Amino acid sequence: MFLKKFFMVGALLTTMLVTGCGGGDTNTNNGGATEQKKIVVGLDDEYPPMGFKNEKNEIIGFDVDLAKAAAEKIGREVEFKAIDWNSKEAELKSGRIDVLWNGLDITDERKQNMLFSDPYMDNRQLVFIRKGDEQNKNIAAEKDLAGKAVATQAGSTAEDYILGNGELKNSFSDFKTYGDYISAFMDLENGRVDLVVCDEIVGRYYMAKHADKIDVLNVSVGPTSEFGIAFAKENTALRDEVQKAFDEIVADGTAEKISKEWFGENLIKSKEKK
Repeated sequence: MFLKKFFMVGALLTTMLVTGCGGGDTNTNNGGATEQKKIVVGLDDEYPPMGFKNEKNEIIGFDVDLAKAAAEKIGREVEFKAIDWNSKEAELKSGRIDVLWNGLDITDERKQNMLFSDPYMDNRQLVFIRKGDEQNKNIAAEKDLAGKAVATQAGSTAEDYILGNGELKNSFSDFKTYGDYISAFMDLENGRVDLVVCDEIVGRYYMAKHADKIDVLNVSVGPTSEFGIAFAKENTALRDEVQKAFDEIVADGTAEKISKEWFGENLIKSKEKK
């Protein structure tokens, strides 16, 4: 009886060792073959044109198309998961998502907690006002925001910059943050705030859809930044894999085609521009 139990335990341990071996980057299907793990991309699904839901409740967008094209090069499936953008670093660190790919600015502060790809697009923070707003249309510089009720998205580069610039923030009559830029623009349209500080690409896309309600001023708030793809700090293997695939879709013209479909021009940074 003792020998029978000994051999049963030994067989169980052997089975556990065999099935437990292998990297965490593969799955085993019912046929016994291994397949690469899908890439889970975290995004704000109310962030047009980078990532948002269409009328069919499908997640679409510029960055979504880029991620799909890169995943196809790698030969992996890709899943898009809506997250609270204000908790993006925690989502990445926890492993609930593999990648942040959603108009994410590369900053020194974020580099401390995340691993970034090469920058693939430039980004400015511009000032957006209500159409026909005579009082605010003469804003010509960042200092002119003094006395204004300013809005932006929580967790955005604009919020990071404003919170890090106490003198600027304290000059506002009010400073409001929202879960998404759509809500901020809606409050702008309704007169609850004077202006929205927003990523140029996102803001111009929204303005194009609401040309009779929103206008843009050629006034930058903070320095021009760059978009990058973010990974968990230690996940160099996935970063290198995605970077290689992204470089391939830039080289073969796929990224340029996607950019022209969304913006009418190629906004992708080439190696020469970086």
